[in-house]
Amino acid sequence: MKFDVAIVGSGLAGLSVALHLAKTRKVAVISKRTLLDGASNWAQGGIAAVLDSGDSHEQHIADTLVAGAGLCDETATRYIVEHSRAAIEWLIEQGVPFTKDPTAELGYHLTREGGHSQRRIIHAADATGHAVQVTLEEKARAHPNITILEHHYAIDLIKSDKLDGTAPATAPRSTPCCVGLYVQDVNSGKVMTLAADQTVLATGGAGKVYLYTTNPDTATGDGIAMAWRAGCRVANMEFIQFHPTCLYHPYAKSFLISEAVRGEGGLLKLPDTAGAAAGQRFMEWHDERAELAPRDVVARAIDFEIKKRGLDHVDLDISHQPPEFLKEHFPTIYARCLEFGIDITKQPIPVVPAAHYTCGGVVTDSMGRTDLPGLYAVGETAYTGLHGANRLASNSLLECLVLGRAAAQHIEQQPKPRSLPLPAWDESRVTDADEEVVIAHNWDELRRFMWNYVGIVRTTKRLERAQHRIRLLREEIYEYYSHFRITRDLLELRNLVDVASMIVESALSRRESRGLHYSQDYPDTLPKALPTVLPPSKR
Repeated sequence: MKFDVAIVGSGLAGLSVALHLAKTRKVAVISKRTLLDGASNWAQGGIAAVLDSGDSHEQHIADTLVAGAGLCDETATRYIVEHSRAAIEWLIEQGVPFTKDPTAELGYHLTREGGHSQRRIIHAADATGHAVQVTLEEKARAHPNITILEHHYAIDLIKSDKLDGTAPATAPRSTPCCVGLYVQDVNSGKVMTLAADQTVLATGGAGKVYLYTTNPDTATGDGIAMAWRAGCRVANMEFIQFHPTCLYHPYAKSFLISEAVRGEGGLLKLPDTAGAAAGQRFMEWHDERAELAPRDVVARAIDFEIKKRGLDHVDLDISHQPPEFLKEHFPTIYARCLEFGIDITKQPIPVVPAAHYTCGGVVTDSMGRTDLPGLYAVGETAYTGLHGANRLASNSLLECLVLGRAAAQHIEQQPKPRSLPLPAWDESRVTDADEEVVIAHNWDELRRFMWNYVGIVRTTKRLERAQHRIRLLREEIYEYYSHFRITRDLLELRNLVDVASMIVESALSRRESRGLHYSQDYPDTLPKALPTVLPPSKR
């Protein structure tokens, strides 16, 4: 199959690139499940943007830099913030049903979240991601220049210098470049060779490397691992954001309680099991900003109180707000909690931290370009420098929109390269797996020791234990990959173990505590902030 542009991933970043390019390019959107199965569809809070005269770019930039703990790239941050209004206006043009407020300047309700000095979060009730995804999905499915390949899994990128003599004598570029990728049809098991002049990775983050996460099952770090194996640098992988408030219930899989609940007055309290301290607020003991402190501060505070007191969870209480207000602003959270017997208008919500966002990723510039010509990365897969050592709430969807448009504009300016004949996938030397239980066992082991050894609070000894286990697992997984036919579970496990290795290597190399990375062995912050940049894979 041949396309002008192949986009791996169908969240907000991927669909934004596709819709901006579809006027002039033949585009493929590759989704390993369905278009709505990614993390964008789960986003509750909203999108940060300067939309009110009482706010300013400088304030938004300042809030981002403070949250990023000295590691944000100020040029990238300024570029994204200054293009925020245009991004929101584009979504409004597409028909996204943001919550309206006739008294507001733009006519839409703006909320406030932790780390923000102003109300600047535009949202669609408490299901913003779903509203945006449904709107863009409808546009993408209807566009004649967009081919959607659902239930197709990207295996690896194809580079021009790995074609083993199949390239013509006059190749389009003298330096190695990305010329396509191998993709498996998950339903049939067939692997196809997909040629593309430009390839865009928009596969999201890697939350599934941890046992507890707010991310969907698709968040297995595929794009980060693929780019790294293909020769791209990866940066700041030690900064994994743990969302402070994931619903604590045995049957509530990965359901997060939006930052906006605290933004609208929700209070964190010790639960009934805390003895004499039950019902007390505790955030004021940890930070003067209390419940409106950035996520890393709140997550560490909750983690501290849970471990100190032997608790299973803490409580998030917003029952003091009028019931009508809660049902209007948080209908999804209200309904979901009610399913588990929790009435948020009358009782607190039990919450725990969970892995939520990958602040690092594939190194790109402000146009989404990676180290490999012909390859772009956007969204959570990419490292632009916006998030630094800790992502400011609701900046992620904004980054998807702004960098998605920038990547599309750059791709449109590129001359069309000469096509190369690409080799078919070779599985002549592999057989069907004899015991797939090996994959399930390794998957479970990886996620458990990452949670126990590479979590919110880290030590060098724990990290070294994790590193040792990763080395052994990696060899086992790669040997399995070499000898047996691929499955989606095997491909995801292969990518997760690569990402786990990057996280641990990055964490070991940072001899300080900064933002989301807190080390008991190095509790101080160094005077100079530097990103952690890993070289490409040598495999």
